[in-house]
Amino acid sequence: MTSLQLLVVEDEPAIRQVVTATLRKAGYAVEQAGDGETAIARLSKGDIDIVVSDIKLPGLSGIEVLRQARASGIDTAFIMMTAFASVDTAIEAIKAGAADYMIKPLNNDELLHRLNKVADLRGLRAENRVLRRLVLGVNSEVFSFNSPAMREMEHMAAKVARTNSTVLITGESGTGKGVVARLIHQQSPRADGPFIPVNCGAIPENLVESEFFGHTKGAFTGADKIRKGLFLEADGGTIFLDEIGELPLSLQVKLLHVIEQREVRAVGGEQTRKVDVRIVAATNRDLSEMVAQGKFREDLFFRLTVFHIHVPPLRERKQDLAALVKFMIQRNTRRMGSGEHAVSLDAGVEDALVNYDWPGNVRELENVIDRALIMADGGRVTLADLPPQITKVTVHASTLANDIQLSGTLREQVRKFEVALIHKTIEESDGDRRLAAQKLNIGLSSLYRKLEEFGDTTPLPEDNAARDHA
Repeated sequence: MTSLQLLVVEDEPAIRQVVTATLRKAGYAVEQAGDGETAIARLSKGDIDIVVSDIKLPGLSGIEVLRQARASGIDTAFIMMTAFASVDTAIEAIKAGAADYMIKPLNNDELLHRLNKVADLRGLRAENRVLRRLVLGVNSEVFSFNSPAMREMEHMAAKVARTNSTVLITGESGTGKGVVARLIHQQSPRADGPFIPVNCGAIPENLVESEFFGHTKGAFTGADKIRKGLFLEADGGTIFLDEIGELPLSLQVKLLHVIEQREVRAVGGEQTRKVDVRIVAATNRDLSEMVAQGKFREDLFFRLTVFHIHVPPLRERKQDLAALVKFMIQRNTRRMGSGEHAVSLDAGVEDALVNYDWPGNVRELENVIDRALIMADGGRVTLADLPPQITKVTVHASTLANDIQLSGTLREQVRKFEVALIHKTIEESDGDRRLAAQKLNIGLSSLYRKLEEFGDTTPLPEDNAARDHA
């Protein structure tokens, strides 16, 4: 029994009932619609996998239903039926995005054969999309944002993904602009097409035009063969222009032409070629300021900012930090071959991560987690496994003399002094725990145990009482 949900769209009740009965007998869950408007309303719910539709319908035609579905971001597969066969009709249906095309009267065995092929292809594509999302780390079933700013960003990305609009993504380096660009592509009707990322700042200026638009053989010294170009490679999909602010002015006007005319011309070529590509750009620079300085074309700026998404820095959305850390640990342990063994964080580790400002944003966090998992023993991440810039404390010499308030029991005062001394010694040792332990004349394991116990703060009196009692 298949789990696919089908919709039969046919204005002739007798034919509709026969096709529905055939498909239900084959094990499919089937619903019906007698016209295009009803079909569109049903498709908008988003749970129909395959549509079997007549082309000639009252009101909206079957092809118009297909086009409206695609324009709304609905990627349901369509098998078109018609009693008025012609080459032009078949071409029109396939160009609109139909998966298959059949002539009435239908042969039941042939219908089921065609349907099974479409179902198999759709299942494979869906599986590939899931795998791609897992690899990219953008699968909403694996990670979800907690901060309002990122939830709003995710909502905006999902909205614009259903369109073909040009998108500009801004944010500091390392915030995940590339991941957002991929998310937009994966949620779009172009998800099965190519996603071509380009770092505009990494291509030598004299080669940018050739990289973007291709070149003919002999177009310049070293052009010993024809090059297709990145825009044609992205045909039918998305091109991601990262660091768009680094694009030379001479190329900005040509990019503007591509956006407006949807055509490219290779270096050394005379003919233009149409290209169907969606442009998503990103930058960590202030393009409006660059426009004011004459470093970025104003007309291109307006073309790129049809839809603007800003990715906030990690320091402004620390509500996401705990979930990000958990997600990265799970993903990285799989990549590093550690299986599904649980990794725990010692006391103080989470506080250290939250208290850090993360100038390198999510990219820096990922590097820190990678390092911690390599350093950790026995599935436990301790403060000693974090790099010095994360665990650097602000306890200075004055702390010992002035900041410790002599109040409470003798045991409490001793603990306060011990915490301050340990932190000061670690700071003076540039974060080297082994060296700090030698200076304090204690074993390294004892130092780790005390760090686990104290973290970066003095234990509360009730905690001390609990330990004394224990």
